[in-house]
Amino acid sequence: MTASNLPHLHRADALFDQPLVNGSSAHESVIFTSKLDDSFAQIDWQAPWLSHLSQLNDISKSINELSHSPQQAEVSIINDKSIDIVAGILNTASKKQSETAQRPLPTTKPIKNQRAHTLSFVSQDALPEGEAYESFIAMTGNIPTRDNLHDLFNGSIWLTFPKTKALLNHYHMLEIEQQGVSASRGRVRDTITVFDENGAVLVTADPSIGEALIDFDWQGSLVQPRRQWDDPISPSPKAQAAVYIFGHALLEQLIAPRKPLCAHSVVINVSQDFFALSLSERLQYLDDRVADYMNELLSCNEVTPRHLSPLPILGVPHFWAKNADADFYKDAYVFRSGRRKQGKS
Repeated sequence: MTASNLPHLHRADALFDQPLVNGSSAHESVIFTSKLDDSFAQIDWQAPWLSHLSQLNDISKSINELSHSPQQAEVSIINDKSIDIVAGILNTASKKQSETAQRPLPTTKPIKNQRAHTLSFVSQDALPEGEAYESFIAMTGNIPTRDNLHDLFNGSIWLTFPKTKALLNHYHMLEIEQQGVSASRGRVRDTITVFDENGAVLVTADPSIGEALIDFDWQGSLVQPRRQWDDPISPSPKAQAAVYIFGHALLEQLIAPRKPLCAHSVVINVSQDFFALSLSERLQYLDDRVADYMNELLSCNEVTPRHLSPLPILGVPHFWAKNADADFYKDAYVFRSGRRKQGKS
């Protein structure tokens, strides 16, 4: 199974959220006297676009206990009083994931002579004033985390795609070393930010589906091959296409799904045996392939966010009941003709 070639340059039209400016091995049951705010209670943990998140059951259980309790909630977290609620939940999930898979905890990708740091979620207060968020992660392995939806989903993606997230942070640091920190991030960091906040991965065993997506051919990518698309709730080894959301801001926006929501995607071509893998095996494989893909993409001299393919996310088969009707895709405001039509005119 191999990653696809890089896509042709084209326009990306989508809204995305703005970027964000160690626990011990012991666990204990901690009673929180203040619950999480009401936004957490709005999460539909059964939504198909959340089904790939690592440790989904454990995270959702803890979040539900803390967001629905009238006064108090008791959850098991890593024994570290210096962290906040969401950071504690994510640290516990990370450790359990490592123990279950019998793999070391994920680490940063070091720069030059710097060593790799084991990743851990910490309070936002741990970020020193004036220090860049990305630099702090690279130099310490600590991921500043607030008790909000944005950071919950950011942490969940760190657990799901740790190698790719570490690679993106690595490229942020390379650019910061060369360009410094300024109001303008530059084309490389812009591309990283767009994918990090709003990205999605289309994985397919039928290259024509990915080619159609890149070419803004919604019929050829989403409608005509509908039977080839995997159902996240009931995966099939016979499926030939699936989408996994990478962007944490996109997951946050999908708390209130809107038809115009559009991801910035990459296409990864695989052989059919990918779809016979378990979900955890699929994600481990994809993490490696997407990291390789982004490493190649971000090394290109002229990389910009326009190298990422627009994908109206609620148009993904099985993501939204209304897209079972082919008329759903006739909305030209959402399913734009883009580069395909422009190239023919």
